[in-house]
Amino acid sequence: MSKKQPIDLNFDKNHIWHPYTSMTAPLPVYPVTHAEQNFIYLESGEKLIDGMASWWSAVHGYNHPVLNAAVNEQLKDMSHIMFGGITHAPAVELCKKLVAITPPSLNKVFLADSGSVSVEVAIKMALQYWLSQGITGKNQLMTPHKGYHGDTFAAMSVCDPVNSMHSLYQGFLPQHVFVPAPQSQFGEEFDHNEVSILETYFNQHHQDIAAFIIEPIVQNAGGMNFYHPEYLKAVRHLCDQYHILLICDEIATGFGRTGKWFAVEHAQIEPDILCIGKALTGGYMTLSATLTTDKIAIGISEGEAGVLMHGPTFMGNPLACAVACASIQLLQSIDCLKQVSQINDWLNVALAPCRELKCVTNVRVLGAIGVVEVDHIVDVADIQKRFIELGVWIRPFGKLIYLMPPYISKQPDIEKLSQAIYTVLASRE
Repeated sequence: MSKKQPIDLNFDKNHIWHPYTSMTAPLPVYPVTHAEQNFIYLESGEKLIDGMASWWSAVHGYNHPVLNAAVNEQLKDMSHIMFGGITHAPAVELCKKLVAITPPSLNKVFLADSGSVSVEVAIKMALQYWLSQGITGKNQLMTPHKGYHGDTFAAMSVCDPVNSMHSLYQGFLPQHVFVPAPQSQFGEEFDHNEVSILETYFNQHHQDIAAFIIEPIVQNAGGMNFYHPEYLKAVRHLCDQYHILLICDEIATGFGRTGKWFAVEHAQIEPDILCIGKALTGGYMTLSATLTTDKIAIGISEGEAGVLMHGPTFMGNPLACAVACASIQLLQSIDCLKQVSQINDWLNVALAPCRELKCVTNVRVLGAIGVVEVDHIVDVADIQKRFIELGVWIRPFGKLIYLMPPYISKQPDIEKLSQAIYTVLASRE
């Protein structure tokens, strides 16, 4: 499609459903013609600094020559081939890389096609593992409030049952056990009473629980809660003590976003099952993976079914695997953790003035994540229009105005993004 071809906004409004919006009163959409590095170009002429990394996936920015080359090279061979009964070099190479960079015990890889599906696969793994051991009573999950794990049904069932976008589905979803959300914040003193409270739930429910699922260190779409690593350590210990599997959902936090390659490293623990996605392909294509241990994989494979009962059509898509390989190699070659550390420093300084505003209840930064929490639900349509006028792309939700920029962002970009948040909030006081 030519960059000059006008986008039919009338058709879009009347026929295309966008994420989390209405067909009768849709939120405004802004026609994009192209994106380059960490800039988004609108049809109306604006050049916007991207503060979202396309929902946290485009860590290298846009139109990256290395990733473009990987896609073009793979196109010469094949764009897709079924994964049933067939394998290919991009999938094998990607899985080698994933086994090498994730915690050592995770050496079995299931490739899926989205973050939500990787969570579905993880839940299936956990349930099927216990069934393969002849234990039929472990058919529930345990998870903290404020969690978010995706929009498919099993994933929705472990999202916060009250304060989430999925609360209206209660009654249709499987019922699981929810524990209090982590309270002790990252970088602050840990309240060991949280462990005692957790243990009461483990003690009461462990016979019914197949797995505990949690987003390590950062509860993302459920409230951008940066919690203490000791909480995650305690969960790992209790899972071992009460014979419960631990699923860590690193779809949003993986590949450096929190300042570690994977957020579990902050707590120095290893999960039984790990979900990754989003930044896996550098934002180029949809792809995810669920990794697990020998214990889980062999347990499932030696059970009654003998196989893991899942197989997406686009499992192991060669194009996606090829660009994921290139993205991981690029992250390693440029020292992404150094980039994230720089962004962390810049965000801490640039967002600090927001603390002076009356409407701001909290400002927090971890890795390449910056959050400004306000005392009211933001009007997304209104505030986003204002951000565009200021030359930035930021999409808040609830009471949270947050930044998760591409790792290639420069200091002036971070400063402009942060200044835009201050300017918009200050104008409303």
